[in-house]
Amino acid sequence: MLTGQLALFVAAVFSGAALYINVAEQPARLGLDDRSLLTEWKPSYKHGLAMQAPLAIVGFLLGLIAWWQTGHVGWAIGGVLMVANWPVTFFAIMPTNNRLMAIDPAAAGPESRAMIKRWGALHAVRTALGFTASLAFLWASLS
Repeated sequence: MLTGQLALFVAAVFSGAALYINVAEQPARLGLDDRSLLTEWKPSYKHGLAMQAPLAIVGFLLGLIAWWQTGHVGWAIGGVLMVANWPVTFFAIMPTNNRLMAIDPAAAGPESRAMIKRWGALHAVRTALGFTASLAFLWASLS
């Protein structure tokens, strides 16, 4: 079924991008001085948001359509896991994002570095949700 395979593809792209942020981009940026760290984080966050937010919604919608078409609960589970990234972002991550965006890079220091480290840990939740959604979609597609 094409809809389900597209849901799996979208979830895999989301997961891969999220994992890249956690294992490559975040560790690399933490090697920068405080000012450069914050300066790099701000546009990176905006670009990541522009890519990952729509992927979460599209994965959710495709998962629900696949569930409606087949009745396999794996599609619904995967879809719900994809859209769960939105409340996680709004309620757990967004307060940190807003605080970081309000800091002028010239004022960056140990506090902004600690917040970016915390942001990385919070972002790992999004990565886990994406991979779990991918596994649910894979299960449904193999059933």
